[in-house]
This record gives sequence, structure tokens and C-alpha cells, in this order.
Amino acid sequence: MDVVILRLLLPIIIFGLFISSSSQYRKPDPFQNTLGHIKPHALPEVQEKAAKDVARRLLGNETAELFVMIVDNNLGPVDKDTFKITKNPLGKIEIRGTTGVAITWGLNYYLKNYCNVHVSWDGTQIDLPNVLPDIKIKITSNDRFRYYQNVCTAGYSTAWWQWQQWERHIDWMAFNGINLALAFTAQEAIWQKLFRELNLTQVEIDEHLGGPAFLPWARMGNMRGFGGPLSSNWHNRTVRLQHQILQRMRNLGIVPVLPAFAGHVPRAFARLFPDSNMTKVEPWNKFEEKYCCPYLLEPTEPLFHTIGEKFLRMYIDEFGTDHIYNCDTFNENEPGNSELAYLSNVGRSVFRAMNAVDPQAVWLMQGWLFVHDFIFWTEPRVRSFLTSVPVGRMLVLDLQSEQFPQYGRLKSYYGQPFIWCMLHNFGGTLGMFGSAQIINQRTFEARHINGSTMVGIGLTPEGINQNYVIYELMNEMGYRHEPVYLDSWFESYATRRYGAWNEYAVAAWKRLGRTVYNFVGVERIRGHYVITRRPSLNISPWVWYNREDFYDTWNMFLKARYGRGNNTLYRHDVVDITRQALQLMADNIYMNVVDCYRKRNITGFRSHAAALLDLFDDLETILASGSNFLLGTWLDQAKNMAVNEEERRSYEYNARNQITLWGPNGEIRDYANKQWSGVVTNYFKPRWTLFLEALEKSLVERTRLNMTEINNRMFLEVEEPFTFSTKLYPVEPKGDTLDIATKIISKWLAKKNHSRVQRHVRREPKLFFARKGGVAGREQKGGIMSDKYMNIYSV
Repeated sequence: MDVVILRLLLPIIIFGLFISSSSQYRKPDPFQNTLGHIKPHALPEVQEKAAKDVARRLLGNETAELFVMIVDNNLGPVDKDTFKITKNPLGKIEIRGTTGVAITWGLNYYLKNYCNVHVSWDGTQIDLPNVLPDIKIKITSNDRFRYYQNVCTAGYSTAWWQWQQWERHIDWMAFNGINLALAFTAQEAIWQKLFRELNLTQVEIDEHLGGPAFLPWARMGNMRGFGGPLSSNWHNRTVRLQHQILQRMRNLGIVPVLPAFAGHVPRAFARLFPDSNMTKVEPWNKFEEKYCCPYLLEPTEPLFHTIGEKFLRMYIDEFGTDHIYNCDTFNENEPGNSELAYLSNVGRSVFRAMNAVDPQAVWLMQGWLFVHDFIFWTEPRVRSFLTSVPVGRMLVLDLQSEQFPQYGRLKSYYGQPFIWCMLHNFGGTLGMFGSAQIINQRTFEARHINGSTMVGIGLTPEGINQNYVIYELMNEMGYRHEPVYLDSWFESYATRRYGAWNEYAVAAWKRLGRTVYNFVGVERIRGHYVITRRPSLNISPWVWYNREDFYDTWNMFLKARYGRGNNTLYRHDVVDITRQALQLMADNIYMNVVDCYRKRNITGFRSHAAALLDLFDDLETILASGSNFLLGTWLDQAKNMAVNEEERRSYEYNARNQITLWGPNGEIRDYANKQWSGVVTNYFKPRWTLFLEALEKSLVERTRLNMTEINNRMFLEVEEPFTFSTKLYPVEPKGDTLDIATKIISKWLAKKNHSRVQRHVRREPKLFFARKGGVAGREQKGGIMSDKYMNIYSV
């Protein structure tokens, strides 16, 4: 038995020794000459003050005085951030760092690891000890960059933010060592100015620029005009906001990534420039003619260079520059020409437009196109496209490294530097999910593959404010030099988040770490659960863990209320875990509903249908008790951006449509669904009520189910009316979360509805392959794709 155990442990031991030894040797940065200027330019004293201000906002003025924060540019290597923490003779904690970000990151490191402090996107737990613990440590980051944001985040999460929210969020960035981040606000104001100079009419401009909740997809040429127009108030507000965002980022030492011209132009360009070569973009997600298909100006056209140069010069004149620009010409838009020479010319032209304005320009590109359309983007085509730009003047985001990494298939992007990113979330949907084991291992492996050009790690979620735990773990990969022991890590997380060790909270989080947050596979996770899906008889519920085990974890977690019940973050998580449990139960009840319908068991059908609708009521009640689960907050933020009734109606429609129909006719229906109080009771439940009534009528009258008629009714009676409604919703929570959750668990664990279906409902994963030579084979072990095929995407 000892020999068997040793054989099992030997690969882990060898891997640990390899990581440990290799982390001691730091290779010189091959991109120092091309990326060396992508760094903070604010004076050390400016960065120092900005970091101290973060401490004051977080800890209060008096407590912040216990920390001495000093920027010292000579503390570590020029290509990586370093911080050093000591306790000085006066009993204060002295934090020295190479940048403002570094010392703020060091503050987080100390508070988190020595004072049991937890800071998340929208909640904190701070209770410092009377005597600050002694410490002497120096830490250097693994990589040059810690990157943050997805271009879609500006739609799904931050569309309605004002300065108060941005200020807190930028503090969080610095606190977690983020030193490179998107800053895309206000580009529509610059575009409007440019279009007017080119003599476009306001009507032509309004037909092109999308509404506030849909700006990312208008920017990438996926659609045009939907949700608009944008008012002068919107433009003026966003310009002021962008100045505030950029100043704070730069003062802290965060390098902002600015937008560049990707080639998508209004259709009116055909009127203005009839002799220029431009093509109509193919329809995206079946958007109708009114809103689809802007023109793509041929990048090799002289006009492309002219427009690209004008836009970037205008943007820099208004906001300054840090020499790095995002541009995604082919995001979910396939190039019209597959010839290698053409793709090379496109890449060269896009970069030339940036470089003409800024000779130090670096092109940052989301690598999503290589995942989304891997059949088109073969290795020769990718090579032609990427190598058209001088090596080191393009920085590629390997956008979903935790599930579909491309750096292995594409040979470390043929020499271009890349960032290992965790995408994790699509559409800002809720649903507990994560791949802790993968990010705890493959971030280290990626740095050491032959010819690796990895220069950073990144967070690239489409939406934030969910699954806080997995983002906290990922952020630590920026400074950890070897994998963590996950059981211990989840224990520490529970202790920090709730302010004290609690046996039930710790046990629950350890189990979550081994199950819900241990997904390994190639199934595309999109937050599509029964309760948030448009009803039909063809939904296939699927999870990668045992549902009954989750219910046990739920029960265990609620026992922590006797010790941690007053903690705000614990109460938030009670709502979230209860929501997840009800979501899982709804999946099983649905399977029973379908089973009874197909067997024409009317009595059983009515029982399970009633249970499903009852579950929606309980879900609404628990969500209404949590301040972060309210539709009213999202709608209120949108309306608060308006200065008149016309704007209020427009912004509210944007906010409602995005989380439901996502398009005038449901083009991407439910993609960005939200399990929020208000959405459940006025959108999800009414759809299921209508559907279940139609099923019952079909059973009773022995008639064929007409899904076309049902879908039309759902659209006309529920979905579209919800998007145009102006009903008010609470912005404050209602009811006691712990009492509500206790009643719900007592009620639903007593029911046996979910036990009729097999304990682990799952379907065969769809193999997502991207390698030369055709379809990869399928091999499963214990319901998870084996590493033999996962390695297609990594090493």
C-alpha cells in the first residue's frame, strides 16, 4: 500500500520540486525592449499618495496611520512588481514597493494573511487585532502584468456605474495587484465628434452607435444602433467619468488600455466614400437588418489608415495615452478572405494605424476569435495574422485559458507575448462554478513550457459580482511561486470572509472546493439552468458534481449561522447557496414534469408542476432578502444616469432588455439572465406558468402541444412586456435571510420530489477540439474528459 501511495504522489512531488527550483531562476524578459515602456509614469510621490488614499478609504484615517507606505523603484527587478513588508521600531507596518500598485498589493497581502481581512468586489470584512503581527517578507510578482476586464464587462456589469462605484472598484484593482486594465469609457463621444467632422448626419450616427447596455457589441461590429440613441448628456457624463477613471488608475500605477480603430464604420460611409472598399458584416446572432451588419472598412484601404489615425489622435488629445490599445476586428466576425497574404495585410494595417499616431504603440488583442472560430483560424492563418506585427508590439489575451487555452496549439502565439486569462463568467449570470484545480496548476505550467512567451495572468469575466472565491484564488497566482494546497486555502478563505474560524463554514467551503469549484472538462458553461431557460420539453440539466452532496453542503453551511450569523458576507453567501440549491432542485422537478407529461400521468404532472411554481416563490423570497440580488438596484442605477424622461425610458429599456431578451426579438434570449428578485416573479415564473398550463391543457384535452404558439404567447405576454415595463422594484432587501433560508431548507429537504431522478443528472460532454488532423477521440474517466485531450489546448 505504501508503494502504491508513493507512486501516486511521486508526480506531484516532482512537479513541486520543478516549480520550486525553476521559480528561483528568473529568465530575463525577452520583451523588455518592446514592453518596457508599458509601465506607470506617475511620479513615485503621486503613486505613494494614491496608495495611502486607498488605505484610508478602506481602513479609515486613524487605522491607516498604522501603515507606512513607500514607493521604492529600486526594490526589485524593473520588469516585475515587488513589495517588502516589515514592522518598524515604532510598531507600524512598513510596506515598500516598486509602484503604487505594489504597495497597495502589499497592504492586501499583509491584511489578508496576517489580520484575517477580506475585501471583495462589493463587500469587506475588517476586524484588525489590537496588536499588529510582526512580519518580514519580500515578494516579487511572477510576471510583468496582472490584467483585468473583458470588453463585455462594460455592458454586463459597469454600464450604469458612476464615480462612486468606479472609485471603489479601482481601489479593489490596486488592492489585488492589477496593473493593466481596460479603460474604454467615452469612446462614443470621440466617435461622434469624428463622424460629425466627416459630415455624417445625427440620424446616421444614431443608426450606428448602440445603447448604453449594448456598447461593447456595437464597438466590435457585431450589431449597430440597438438600444440607442446616445444623448449629449450621456457623452458629456462619460467624458468626465473617463477623466476621473484614468487619473486614478495612472496615479496608482495601473496602466489603462485605451481603444483603437478596429475597422467597423456606419453604413453612411458608403455615401461619403463611395470609392472605398468596405464590406457588409455578416448578421450576428440573427439580428434583423435594422440592427445588424455595419460595414467593415477594408484594413488595407488608405481610408482605414486615415480614420484610425484621426480617431486615435482625437482620443489621445482628450485623454492622453499609456501606449497600449485594444482592437478586435474579428470578434465573432469571420474574415471575408482566408488567404494568408490577406490576413497578414490586415494585421499589418491595423497596427500601422496605431503606430502612425503613437510610435510606441502596443496592440492588445483579445484572443477570443481563435476559440470562437477555431475551424477558420488554423495555425497557418493565425501565424500570418500575428506575425504581421513586430514581435513584442502585440500582446495577446489567451482569453479562456482555464478551459480552452490556445497558447499550446498556437506555439505561444508564434513569439508574441500573451497573458494567461481566466474568463470564467459569461453574461454576468449567477451560478456557482469554478476550476480551482486548473488555475492552481496550469498558470505555473504555462510559464515553463518550451518557448513560453507568457508575460502575465488576467481576469477576463464578462460579468462580475459572482463567485468571489475563484477570483480571489486566481489573483493569488500573480505572486505565488507554487500551487497552494486547496483544502487549506478554502479553509483560510472561509475564515477570512466571515471574520473567524467556524467549523461548519470551513467544512462547507472545503466541500465546495472539491466539487462545485473543481470543474475540469470541456462542457461549455453558460449559466443555463432550468429556472432561467425559456421553457420547453428539451432542456437537459447537467452538473459536474453530486446534487445530493450539494444539499448536504447547504445544510452544513446554514449551521454556521449560530456563530457567523451577524456577518454581512455570510448572509450574502446564504442567499447565494440557497439560490443554487433551489436552482438544482428545479432541474430535478423539471425532469419529473417532463417524465409525467410523456407518460400522460396527469396526477403526477400536476403535483410536480405545482412544486416547480412553489419553488419560484421561495427563490423570489430568498433573493429579495439580499441587497446584491435585487432587480431594483440595476434599474435604479440605469435611470439615475438620465436627466429627462426620454432618457429614463431608454436606459430602463436597455437595462431590462439586456438581462432578458437581449435584442428586440430575443436574439440572444436569456444569455445574460439574472437570478434577481423581481426577475424571478415577473419574468421567469410567468413564462413557466404559461408553459405548464399549456402542458396540462394538452394532457387533459389529449391534443398535440403547439410550441410555436406557446413561444409566441411567451414573447407577447411575458418577455416583451417586461422589457417595456416601468414597474418599480425595491432597492432595499426585505426579510431576514437566515430565517428565510432555514424555512426553505426545512421545507425542501423534507420533500422527495428531486429523489425520483438519478442522483447525478448529466449528459455526455461535447468535445471541443482544435488541432490539426481532424476530430480528437473521446475518452472519459469518471465523467470528466481525460487530460489526454485537455492537453490539446495547453501544453
